[in-house]
Amino acid sequence: MSLSLKEQYDKIYKYCYFKVRNAHIAEDLTQETFHRFFSQNSYISRGKPLAYLYTIAKNLCIDAYRKNDEQPLLEDFAVEDAKLNALETSIAVREAVAALPNDVQEILLLRFSNNLPVKEICEIFGLSRFAIRRKINSGLKKLKEILREDDFT
Repeated sequence: MSLSLKEQYDKIYKYCYFKVRNAHIAEDLTQETFHRFFSQNSYISRGKPLAYLYTIAKNLCIDAYRKNDEQPLLEDFAVEDAKLNALETSIAVREAVAALPNDVQEILLLRFSNNLPVKEICEIFGLSRFAIRRKINSGLKKLKEILREDDFT
């Protein structure tokens, strides 16, 4: 793998946390992702390990979502005025992202939260660079429209 194991772990954790919105569950899913990845030795040596990691993580997040119907909207926060504004903005952005199609949400998460290059996102989704860039651009345009409606621009 071109990136260090620690970097991969952090990125998979961010991905899982974005999906399940619970730090403890995200940690468990991340650990399970790497456990399954390393227990499958035959795949590691042939091809796209990063794409395989994200595929495992995605499937585990889907399974976790199906098992847990009750998702808390927010964790308990000790909120000050500045933190409250940041929290409100975060919720608005999260809701705007949730309004996008699932594949666009995942592409934006991988690109901007996990800082993956478009080439690696192409490998994960099996799409061309043009298709990924089109989805990124249309997703960002839609986010701007939604946030503009909510007076965040």
